[in-house]
Amino acid sequence: MYKATINNKVFEIDSHESGLLVNGELNQWDLVKISDGYFHILYKNKSYRAELIKNDSETKTVALKINGNIYSVALKDKFDLLLEKMGMNNTAGSKVNSIKAPMPGLIIDLKIKVGDTVKSGDPLLILEAMKMENILKSPGEGVVKNVKVRKGDSVEKGQVLVEF
Repeated sequence: MYKATINNKVFEIDSHESGLLVNGELNQWDLVKISDGYFHILYKNKSYRAELIKNDSETKTVALKINGNIYSVALKDKFDLLLEKMGMNNTAGSKVNSIKAPMPGLIIDLKIKVGDTVKSGDPLLILEAMKMENILKSPGEGVVKNVKVRKGDSVEKGQVLVEF
């Protein structure tokens, strides 16, 4: 499942054997690539010309020009939605105060130490939970002030692991 926010309107998108479901309704269109960044769309017997103006894969945003109108699209995939549900929104460039354990588990490796400067996406530590290794990454920028766990520690959900 995906969520797309287009000019402040939110759409839920799911794949279906017959096509795409948008907000629960089957959406069938004919999309043809004309050239790099240019597309022709037929939807409900109407013709649309689309141009990809900007594609930022880091922030998962796209700017499209459709029949002369510009649309800003922000995408969230199932992983973004899961992080959001766990309270770990990935806001690039934001100030980080602390990282909490998203689930109970065992700290199997630390990638940072006090005084390190981290950027958005930098790995902080590896948490083993349910026999899977989960790399916890920094959701923003900051300087590590305190590492509250050590390798081999068991942690509970919501426990503060790192402070910035």
